[in-house]
Amino acid sequence: MQTHEAGCLEEQVIAYICEQLTVYGYCIVADFLPAAVANALYFEASSDHRLHFKQASIGREQLQQINTDVRSDSIAWINNQSETQSLYLKLMENLRIEINRRLFLGLFDYESHFAHYGIGDFYKRHVDAFKGGSNRLLSSVVYLNADWVKADQGELLMFHDEQLSPFLIVEPIFNQCVIFLSEQFPHEVRVAKRDRYSIAGWFRTNNSIGGQIDPPR
Repeated sequence: MQTHEAGCLEEQVIAYICEQLTVYGYCIVADFLPAAVANALYFEASSDHRLHFKQASIGREQLQQINTDVRSDSIAWINNQSETQSLYLKLMENLRIEINRRLFLGLFDYESHFAHYGIGDFYKRHVDAFKGGSNRLLSSVVYLNADWVKADQGELLMFHDEQLSPFLIVEPIFNQCVIFLSEQFPHEVRVAKRDRYSIAGWFRTNNSIGGQIDPPR
């Protein structure tokens, strides 16, 4: 499946995403971004020292803490620091609008960050949003790993509720995107055997009072 170079998804891609979310609660899209944008994002994530990757934390707002027994990756937030980031955010904004138009989910905004998993890094089983306690509704992951092979590991495992075995194993193949309901699917990232890059993001509803987005991030 391909996208327009201008940063808007093709009609058939949007229809596919919405259908899969409605039926299954998740979808996997190959060749998600225009090739030039995906390549530029990979170059930025792997080479641009201005990003200042920091150790990822767990928890929200005042409860955030670093726990490398749970996750050991590093992140850098995407905030329009480059033309490539702006193009990516434009595409995801278009997707947000189209999902709202078709599925009436009330998605308010989208936030995202680069994630870097070095050799041996992982993220243990977790959920992106606790039921009734977060405004993250849809999660997305875009992979930026060229020439990834099975022996490199670093797969995303997705689970149903309390089941011990994953129902879905996703290899972090270059320019592949996974979108899923944040509350519904526990997931984890297996240990990576080489540097692994991705963009993690969340479409959010606005649980705010007095115009303040809750939470701000």
